[in-house]
Amino acid sequence: MDIVNLQVPLYPSTEHFFNQKMISEMKRGSYLINTARAQLVDRDAVVNALKSGHLAGYAGDVWFPQPAPASHPWRTMPWNGMTPHMSGTSLSAQARYAAGTLEILESFLGNSPIREEYLIVDRGQLAGTG
Repeated sequence: MDIVNLQVPLYPSTEHFFNQKMISEMKRGSYLINTARAQLVDRDAVVNALKSGHLAGYAGDVWFPQPAPASHPWRTMPWNGMTPHMSGTSLSAQARYAAGTLEILESFLGNSPIREEYLIVDRGQLAGTG
């Protein structure tokens, strides 16, 4: 396979599951994506696989430790894309959800139409963004 996307819980039995041996069994030029837990992979094995070209790329949003220190090797390894691990949503997004929910409830309780972009189902039929 060309891409492996890790969606595995972290247990003692899965810690460093993707180590040098496991990565060496992957197809040369494949990609490894980890948005589950950083400890699923051996940090240095990933760095070495990218430097050697065995892995074409690594992407993720999980670090160990988190936050990662400035000296963490993933900050400078080649062919990687790391994004912040949000584990849900931002505070500003949660504030927008709350405001939208309030507006929907006020419309419903006031017998006013609910904005179409908020509707998923209307009178038993898919509507709006549904």
